[in-house]
Amino acid sequence: MSFLIALVALIGVLCLVLLLLTLAVVRRLREHTKLIDALYEAVGAGLAGAGHGAAAGLAVGEAAGDFDATTVDGDRVSRDLLPEGAVVAFLSPDCPGCHEQLPELVSWAADRDRSRVLAVVDGRSGDPAQLVTALSPVARVVVDDASAQVAEAFKVQAFPTFLQVGAGGRLLATAPRVSRLPAGSPA
Repeated sequence: MSFLIALVALIGVLCLVLLLLTLAVVRRLREHTKLIDALYEAVGAGLAGAGHGAAAGLAVGEAAGDFDATTVDGDRVSRDLLPEGAVVAFLSPDCPGCHEQLPELVSWAADRDRSRVLAVVDGRSGDPAQLVTALSPVARVVVDDASAQVAEAFKVQAFPTFLQVGAGGRLLATAPRVSRLPAGSPA
């Protein structure tokens, strides 16, 4: 009988030790996630400042160049037609990060006014159909063709890129994830 009590006590202590180790690993993973996010933002900001924008070549406060594009629904979009606080997402069909962030973008945009979210899909690489199909119900979607007029107007050089713009296409913020934009933050 005392053998069983000792065995149960040993198993209980072992479970407690494993629980403490698991909690320590979770805490460490959270720290690493914060460090990786900070590194990602620092690298993106450093590249943007060097003119090789992981985010965008525009500096906050600068206005995007002129562009005139048509959405997949046939609506006209231009720099001057973007509403104050609009979010512009640049995605590419052959970008793994774009596909990774697509569910977050779709979920985020579903809670917003569709006219205030513009998704620009790079039509020069890969088949944009999957991105267009996923984004069309929640955002206005432009497929940037060979001229890449919208991407050039915002000086976008890497995908994914998320921007928030003010009136007249003035850049208010840029972020590596839509949820990091001021418009992307929970209210």
